[in-house]
Amino acid sequence: MIYIVTGAIRSGKTTALFKWCNNRNDVDGLLCPDAKDGKRYFLKVKQKDRFTLEANNNDEDSIEIGHFKFLKSAFNEANTFLNSIASNKENKYIVIDEIGKLELKNEGLHLSADTLISKFKLDENQHVILVVRDYLFDAVMKHYTISDYYLLNKEDLESFF
Repeated sequence: MIYIVTGAIRSGKTTALFKWCNNRNDVDGLLCPDAKDGKRYFLKVKQKDRFTLEANNNDEDSIEIGHFKFLKSAFNEANTFLNSIASNKENKYIVIDEIGKLELKNEGLHLSADTLISKFKLDENQHVILVVRDYLFDAVMKHYTISDYYLLNKEDLESFF
């Protein structure tokens, strides 16, 4: 099954998911919170390991989207990680934070998102939770041909399983 957590930019989607994941052992995946310096990083949910996502201005191996500049190597590591945990049956839920403009251009987390959505679309035992900005919701549903899903907002996570 596919769950979609949606809301406006900076509305607390990642923070709500972080709290929801915090004391669970059946969830893995990647969250994308901001560091204290305001830069984004990937956080492996179960291991609590983090790695840099946002590039510096002088980093050559980067992708620009809007006013953000991200490391291509971070997306490579993220895609490898997400695909590696997909077969672990202990993970009832796999979080991908987030599916956005890069993924709609088949960049960023597209490779793992495409694989996990296809894998878990009809699975009743393992689920993927996608974070999607509200204004990109329709485009993401169309791009990944998602028609059967549960829609969640951050308030729903407090009572979600």
